[in-house]
Amino acid sequence: MDPAPSAPHGSSTAAPPSARSRRRVATTAALASAVEWYDYFVFGIAAALVLGDAFFPTGSRAAGVLASFATFAVGFLARPVGGVIAGHLGDRRGRKPMLVLALTVMGLATTAIGLLPSYATIGLAAPVLLVVLRLLQGLAVGAQWGGAMLMATEYAPEGKRGLYGSLVQLGVPIGVMTANSAFLLAGALTGERAFGTWGWRIPFVVGVLVLVLARYIHVHVEETPEFRAAEAELAAAEKAAEARRSPLRTILRHHLGTVLLAGGSFAVNTATFYILITGVLDYATRELEMRRTSVLAVSLLVSLTQLALIPAAAALSDRIGRLRVYAAGAVGLLLWAVPMFLLIDTASLVWLGVGTFVGSCFLSTMYGPQAALFAELFTPAMRYTGASLGYQISAILGGGLAPFLMVLLLEVSGTSMAVSAYIMALSAIALVSIWLLTRRVARGAPRP
Repeated sequence: MDPAPSAPHGSSTAAPPSARSRRRVATTAALASAVEWYDYFVFGIAAALVLGDAFFPTGSRAAGVLASFATFAVGFLARPVGGVIAGHLGDRRGRKPMLVLALTVMGLATTAIGLLPSYATIGLAAPVLLVVLRLLQGLAVGAQWGGAMLMATEYAPEGKRGLYGSLVQLGVPIGVMTANSAFLLAGALTGERAFGTWGWRIPFVVGVLVLVLARYIHVHVEETPEFRAAEAELAAAEKAAEARRSPLRTILRHHLGTVLLAGGSFAVNTATFYILITGVLDYATRELEMRRTSVLAVSLLVSLTQLALIPAAAALSDRIGRLRVYAAGAVGLLLWAVPMFLLIDTASLVWLGVGTFVGSCFLSTMYGPQAALFAELFTPAMRYTGASLGYQISAILGGGLAPFLMVLLLEVSGTSMAVSAYIMALSAIALVSIWLLTRRVARGAPRP
């Protein structure tokens, strides 16, 4: 494993930005990530609770949930497309414009879902439009992560890239917490019957507020110094200018192995995360007959602990190396997969909390250094494209189908141990990918 981090790709010799500018950009990037993930996660929670009944009415509750989770997975299929488009343009035109565009698309798509008539009102057009809007959400979040992550890491001071990148990663637990809180509040204000009819729409309509943040970034946030330095260098050299015109071509020709290893290393994290925030929500309420509000509250509290765990893991990676911390999280998920579901199966809120909390600790251990790790795998001229592709491939391999596969595995096998086996298999893939990335580092590749 890597003994210590070294100078990242693309270190610029330009005058460094002020401390105030760094803080403003890092905070804005974190907020952008949080509101984007809020919009994305409200769909996952709604898919577990109400979308099956509202848009996919069938005679079987499990079939309706499978249909809604399949629609949830559609968004993940669009994420690499969003990453490729935004990565290509972001490596050519800048990080900021793509981040603003992603926020705008997400805000409009999420609000439209909240206003979309149900199957009972407009028939087959309802699920069709739901799928289209979910695709737009996927495109937006695929474009957003790379932009927000690079805005933070490329503004980071020397030796703190991991910590600054973790601020964007905090958008995930913040998004989960605010999405859960929105559904808890909507349920409390509307009551059980009204919540199933129209109350669930409130968290979606609130998503329109993301447009305010998009406007702020457009007006007040400057482009990253590393992109400006790379832009000047690429404009001065013909060969570099050619690479600039097609960063995707360069990635596919010369760095595809790195992209695939990055995706394989992180798939277990995305899969376990979506199993915990959506799959377990469905499983606990439908199969274990636990109260919706109680399960949501547990998820909210567990996400709250990640606000401390994620930056702590990132700061540790700044000291001892990304891959060491990253690998420790993957080992933890491998070992905890079986105990976690044994605890969840007790249908006790306390043991549900313990099981998911320990699992979230290992998720945080991987998620904290992940932004800086992926950024340092590529040069500034192709970083948006390469990092986005690696991350979004992991989303397809792990996150997109995870809740759907969880329901399917439970229906076929009749035991939650099948879900544990799924997590363990992805953990093994992650460890092999991390080992291969470590070998690349040992052969002289940039040390993450």
